[in-house]
Amino acid sequence: MPVEDKKILLVDDDELITMSLEMIINAEEGFNVVGKGGSGREGIDLYDKLSPDLLLMDIRMADMNGLEAAEEILKRHKDAVILFLTTFSDDEYIVKALKLGVRGYLLKQDYKSLPAAIKAALNGQSVFGGAVVDKLPALMNKASSSESEFDYESKDITEKEFEVIQLVAEGYSNKEIAGKLFLSEGTVRNYLSTILEKLELRDRTQLAIFYLKNHQ
Repeated sequence: MPVEDKKILLVDDDELITMSLEMIINAEEGFNVVGKGGSGREGIDLYDKLSPDLLLMDIRMADMNGLEAAEEILKRHKDAVILFLTTFSDDEYIVKALKLGVRGYLLKQDYKSLPAAIKAALNGQSVFGGAVVDKLPALMNKASSSESEFDYESKDITEKEFEVIQLVAEGYSNKEIAGKLFLSEGTVRNYLSTILEKLELRDRTQLAIFYLKNHQ
């Protein structure tokens, strides 16, 4: 029995871009663009109507921007898989997108990696364009001075584990964390495994994003 294509919804106020994206995505086996919208409001309506497997959406649009639309869609469909595809690697946009819980933030100049990014997002991974990845450590450092919105005690996170979380979020490797906390690398790996299990996260990238989302 053939596997059904994954349904992709495109939302961008530039019709030429949505046409180009449709060609790129439909050329990939296993994907099918089922709808195209030109504003955040239209994106919400189309999402309700079409129930896509993934929504690929711009941020700066007339009527309602992508951030506002994503927030509304996630309220209605908490398991929605949303990727932002935009020209802007603005810090404020990135932070807002991560706090909303979208699956990724890509830049339009990275369009060649789009099929792979869509596959990764549909498989539960978080995906980011290169320029966005470069910004994450600085955003994590900014977040580290902010009060947490998350109750770590409710997940039995110890003081030492929280220190490990902060250092992971700031971009330090296991070896560097071991040196800073006077631990062995093996102990750091054990701490990290325990933390991921307690917070129900998959990897250190998700942990860093989790920290950023809860410290802004």
